Order: sequence, then structure tokens, then C-alpha cells
Amino acid sequence: MIDLGPHAVFIIWAYLGVAIAVGGLIAWTLLDARNTGKKLSELEARDPRRSAS
Repeated sequence: MIDLGPHAVFIIWAYLGVAIAVGGLIAWTLLDARNTGKKLSELEARDPRRSAS
């Protein structure tokens, strides 16, 4: 095990906090992309003349 010195607790909590924050941002982005895709599908279904296909 690596000796982190007297500040080991702070270092571990700092890395954990960053990991949780990054995980939260990734989850938020994925959920937002899913919601945006649903809204886009609804808009395309409303007026099929304007779809890009």
C-alpha cells in the first residue's frame, strides 16, 4: 500500500468526491440525452413532413 502520509484521509475523500461528482455529471448527461431524444421523437411524429429521413 502507498503511504499517503498524515493527509491520507483528506486525499482519499478528495478523490472520492471527485469520482462521485464526475459520475453524477455522466449520469445527468445520459438522462438528459435520453429525454432530449424522446422530445425530438415526439416533435418528428407531430409533423412527419419535416423529418430528415
